[in-house]
Amino acid sequence: MTLDPYEVLGVDYNASSKEIKAAYRSLVKKHHPDTGGDATTILQLNAAWAVLGDQEQRQTYDQQKNNDFHFVQEANKRAVRNAYAYSAAKAVHVEVKEAEGALTNWLKTVYSPSDRLLGEVINPFPAKLRELSADPYDETLMNAFCLYLEESQKRIQKVEKCFSSQATPKVANNLGIGLYHCLSQVKDGLIELERYTMGYVDNYLHDGKEMLREAKKNRKKLQLERRRLIS
Repeated sequence: MTLDPYEVLGVDYNASSKEIKAAYRSLVKKHHPDTGGDATTILQLNAAWAVLGDQEQRQTYDQQKNNDFHFVQEANKRAVRNAYAYSAAKAVHVEVKEAEGALTNWLKTVYSPSDRLLGEVINPFPAKLRELSADPYDETLMNAFCLYLEESQKRIQKVEKCFSSQATPKVANNLGIGLYHCLSQVKDGLIELERYTMGYVDNYLHDGKEMLREAKKNRKKLQLERRRLIS
């Protein structure tokens, strides 16, 4: 490894020619073999003086050292930029993984059971209504329909509890909003149908049917949205 002549002579990089010459003479006198000094040190001192004692050699050395310094600076800057880019990319990767994990967990613990329960209310409704339509005033048929409404209300309560159990991930925001809207439609539809069973007012029956019909359409849209998220 080439020694820095300034360090060998112990002078500053801005030292004058006079200061360099004085330092060289002092060190040669101190380390000269004739006075018990080290020959290797003398060779280093002479090599340093050969560079710094000649104005042209010194300028060449200073220029080269300056270029090397800037080269190291740029290399350090590139290293910092690369490290930052790597850290940023790693942070994004971790964030994406965390988001994917949150989405997977939400779909599994919130959306899927909620969708299943909503389906257990929406899908049997047409058949249940047909049975009741045979004779709405038949007590047995009405009791069976009321039992369906009662069980459906319990399912809706489970959906509400499930939906509120954890926050919806940002990536699934639209799906979460749609799921809540579908839940509200089913819940309101059941309320209208229950009102019908209390007084046989056809408007309640009509509104309940329409709400469940819309909820069924929205549930299908939500299922498509879910597939898009996991694709």
